[in-house]
Amino acid sequence: MRDSFGVEVLDRGQCVALLATAQVGRIVFSHRGLPAVRPVRFTVGEGAVGCLASAEDTFLASARGNVVAFEVDAVAPDLSSGWYVTVLGKVLEPRDGDLATLPSPPWPLTGTESVLWIPMELVSGRRFG
Repeated sequence: MRDSFGVEVLDRGQCVALLATAQVGRIVFSHRGLPAVRPVRFTVGEGAVGCLASAEDTFLASARGNVVAFEVDAVAPDLSSGWYVTVLGKVLEPRDGDLATLPSPPWPLTGTESVLWIPMELVSGRRFG
């Protein structure tokens, strides 16, 4: 399906498949009433995106328990082609029972980081070129 600009609208399965091809994304959240964005390493779990957060990053810690957006993209340098995927969801707290069903992240944790899990409540994406 294409939107009114002729850009391909991706279905949920296509979006999740593209998410799995990237290693760095951006989490968008509110911090002290203002929009904030952080690049993060991430992994895709069963119905959720896991973002690596360092214990020292008190800025990103404000995303816990709140609705956030997560975005990943790949765009050619000449802008001739590319895609983007956006996930919206409420960040799960580490103590939430839902976390037991999610996989461990693929990177080693030293104990000073945590994983912010974002359930894929709303997923959308576009591909162009």
